[in-house]
Amino acid sequence: MDDTAYKKRELMVIEASKYIRDEEIVFVGLGLPVIASTLAQKMHAPNMTLVIESGVIDPQLKLVPLSIADERITRKAAMLGSLREVFGCILQRGMVDVGFLGGAQIDQYANLNSTVIGDYYKPKVRFPGSGGANPAACHAKRLLIITPHQQRRFVKKCDYITSPGYIDGLYGRKNAGLRKWNPSITIITDLCVMDSDSTLYRYQGSPGSGQLRLVKLMPGTTVEQVVENTGFELIMTSPVDVVDLPTESELSLLREIDPEGIYFQE
Repeated sequence: MDDTAYKKRELMVIEASKYIRDEEIVFVGLGLPVIASTLAQKMHAPNMTLVIESGVIDPQLKLVPLSIADERITRKAAMLGSLREVFGCILQRGMVDVGFLGGAQIDQYANLNSTVIGDYYKPKVRFPGSGGANPAACHAKRLLIITPHQQRRFVKKCDYITSPGYIDGLYGRKNAGLRKWNPSITIITDLCVMDSDSTLYRYQGSPGSGQLRLVKLMPGTTVEQVVENTGFELIMTSPVDVVDLPTESELSLLREIDPEGIYFQE
């Protein structure tokens, strides 16, 4: 594959889709997470169940929906439910395997801020808030995040924690009383892949820290570029792997889902 034949966002979505397994329940909002989930369903996880935060359960999407009011989001759905069904009956019962999240700020413990930049009462910028992100972060077994990689986004400490990662360390979630206190968290950016999987740390003979570590580089990216665009010190794996280039079939399937490239403008 010619490395000029794909867009960075396309590779981010393809890489994210690989972290979804067959027969898993995946909780998403809209945008790139829906595309990544649909791509996984078409490539290697035909029996996964997609749960849309607005209440649509197990649709078989052909084209990416543009909003929660887009009728394409309901295609062949098993159920058109409500917030009660997806949050109360599925997510908060601990049935969701993968929760897709996003945020304006991400810190060294994978906490997410989608509420305010600056002081809460006198913010520089105010964002829409949690939506379904906080329940997903608290109750899903694994968390996936797709985001651009910028220093202003990857900060040492979030101005406000909307959705918890590991809060302040490996046992931060447990100390806060969260039932899902040790989820695997994977972040896919246009520069790299990071994780904060405490299980991996323990396998390496250490109690772990819950901090993010660099595990893969996007093709053509250097460790120095990642460090330069990250506002905290990353734990490094040795060696750092490189994300596989997309195949023709992966790109073809992806572009069938979003044929107009609405979500892939650079």
